[in-house]
Amino acid sequence: MAGKKVKAVALMSGGLDSTLAVKLVEQQGIEVVGVNFKTPFFGPSKAKAAAERLGVELIVLDITGDHMEIVKHPKHGYGRFMNPCIDCHAYMVRRAGEVMREVGASFIITGEVLGERPKSQNPQALKIVERDSGYEGHILRPLSAKLLEPTIPEKEGVVDREKLLDIQGRSRKRQFELAKEVGITEYPSPAGGCLLTDPVFSGRLRQLFKEKPDADEGDVELQKVGRHFEGEDGSFIVVGRNEAENDRLLALAGEGDLLLEAKDIPGPVTLLRGTSSQNELRAAAALTARYGKARSLERVEVWRWRAGEEAREIEAVDYPPEAYTIEGHESAIPLVKPRKPGP
Repeated sequence: MAGKKVKAVALMSGGLDSTLAVKLVEQQGIEVVGVNFKTPFFGPSKAKAAAERLGVELIVLDITGDHMEIVKHPKHGYGRFMNPCIDCHAYMVRRAGEVMREVGASFIITGEVLGERPKSQNPQALKIVERDSGYEGHILRPLSAKLLEPTIPEKEGVVDREKLLDIQGRSRKRQFELAKEVGITEYPSPAGGCLLTDPVFSGRLRQLFKEKPDADEGDVELQKVGRHFEGEDGSFIVVGRNEAENDRLLALAGEGDLLLEAKDIPGPVTLLRGTSSQNELRAAAALTARYGKARSLERVEVWRWRAGEEAREIEAVDYPPEAYTIEGHESAIPLVKPRKPGP
């Protein structure tokens, strides 16, 4: 019977589509519990805000380890960048199914819209997600339900199919109209939720996996920070762009990494990973001076120390920053080039 008091688990990104999907199901008297996921590529902040506005309980699962393997080796390939959306959605639905059983819910809700994303929300992709997740028939997509095969909760009368929608395509006009009807006034823009769809970050990540197939979360976090350069011997140099990035580089530095900073002059922290030959060190020091207030001085003392050292016993070395240029700038640092993302 429609309107039966049951419970559902919703995949909540915090975006408008998933918010509307929850609303449509709640309007049928069904209790909804939200699920969101935390990885180095996206987090729960938007979902938490949406859940609070809706008055919905939200469960956040950290899936970093499993998700890293999905990103490295997606069974169904990538989207335009490094986004393995089909594999990712199937995994999330599978984990949501585990929560469904734990909380005594009957089915899973997603905010997917048929045809909104050509690669991951076409009929074939939706079927693959159902099959690979292991929850075929239990995944309700309220915004496009009338265009899809009836789910088990619809067949059993738990959900009234007539009160679901038939939205398809990339236009979001109907979603905006529906949001006004149900009183939803706050929601984030559709873009920007996942770093794997960012072209610059995706390029960095692709290069990282090529050079270091066993890259871990710390390696990934480093791709989010600073200006990136390559030294002549294959070293990896990252220069902080502001105080927050300087602090982040200090936190991310691993044992064996070199850190550099201009003595008594505001500027960046620079991380040197890999070889630390004299040429590499001079280049990293020159970058440190070039991107700080020391760039106008004739000579700059650049401190250096090893990550992992308990005491900050740093050797001070003089470097003339004007003697080096960065490739593509008005004066270039020989032996250093901006790190170009892999194809």
